[in-house]
Amino acid sequence: MRFQVNRDVFSEAVSFVVKLLPQRNPQPILAGVLIEADGSGLTLSAFDYEASARTTIEATVETPGTILVHGRLLSDIASRLPNAPIEIAVEDDGGITVTCGSARFTLAAMPVEEYPSIPEVSGSSGVVPADDFGTAIAQVGFAASRDDVTPVLTGVQLAVSGHNLSLVATDRYRVSIRDVPWDGEEVEATALVPARTLVEVGKTFGHAGTIQIAFSGAGEREIIAFTAGNKTVTSLLIKGNFPPVRRLFPEQTDHYAVVNTADLVEAVRRVSLVLDRAAPLRFTFSSDSVTMDASGSEHARASESVDAILSGGDEVTLGLNPQYLIEALGAVKSEFVRVTFTSSDNANKLSPVLITSQTSVDQAGLDSFKYLLQPNLLLR
Repeated sequence: MRFQVNRDVFSEAVSFVVKLLPQRNPQPILAGVLIEADGSGLTLSAFDYEASARTTIEATVETPGTILVHGRLLSDIASRLPNAPIEIAVEDDGGITVTCGSARFTLAAMPVEEYPSIPEVSGSSGVVPADDFGTAIAQVGFAASRDDVTPVLTGVQLAVSGHNLSLVATDRYRVSIRDVPWDGEEVEATALVPARTLVEVGKTFGHAGTIQIAFSGAGEREIIAFTAGNKTVTSLLIKGNFPPVRRLFPEQTDHYAVVNTADLVEAVRRVSLVLDRAAPLRFTFSSDSVTMDASGSEHARASESVDAILSGGDEVTLGLNPQYLIEALGAVKSEFVRVTFTSSDNANKLSPVLITSQTSVDQAGLDSFKYLLQPNLLLR
């Protein structure tokens, strides 16, 4: 095999396919990148049984063929080569040479015949706007659990209904949800996608124009595929029953406060500096302000107030995890934020707060982002 390819195009392609591979793979063969060269150009693929990435690029192919090389090493080399065309060839002794300008590397070939087949996707599909989908992933993905003890909570649930695709994630203490328009087959379908994979999809495809999403497979090998331009990512779905958290969102939202988003973020960051890591921050929402109080160690205390407008009810005092709140405020893509105080049928249980966007002091935001955060008990 022998081909020549543009240095920047090749480097970007290799970087894309290795992003989803784990840093340490228990099976060395899965650390490889498969490069297939034929008359139409190059196809680069990576697969670790959980996720795959594939892309096609233009190249001048002198001799068609297929090679498997260590992915991260090839990515590191390609990103540091001089600004000149790259030539890659298989030598008579089986070694793979990478030549660019006066730079020359010789890499060991990995056994192509031992590499697993990249999954093919065929099933119901639709198209979503890439910018909306990328934003939705950023607004939802952070709320997924990072604890592998409960695998279903480490995923983001995608649900198609009619012309709508909703994304929802939870780690038991918070729930984040966002809808985007779905243009395609009117199916009722759900998929529980690992949050790590979905976040990479959002970063990679967020400016691609449109993204095609396809559901495929059955039984133990259900997968989902995301395609934009010449790139495709597939992911094995998480098995299990996702908790019915959508029903937790209240219908009536009459008791709420409106606060400037940036002002609240900065105040929370400052005041929480004196808190112990797991301690909640005390918030008091009154008619014209929200006051934050932090009782840290015996060496420090802090408080700060930010302008706010309270509507539909009396003053409210509650404790919130400051980091969870900051992450939610970062997902609110608006100048103001609405913090709604929900009610519960259980008098002994604290009711969650609902966080949504607010375009202005008196006008709710247009996007569908909603975030529920469970308050913490405050020690008096």
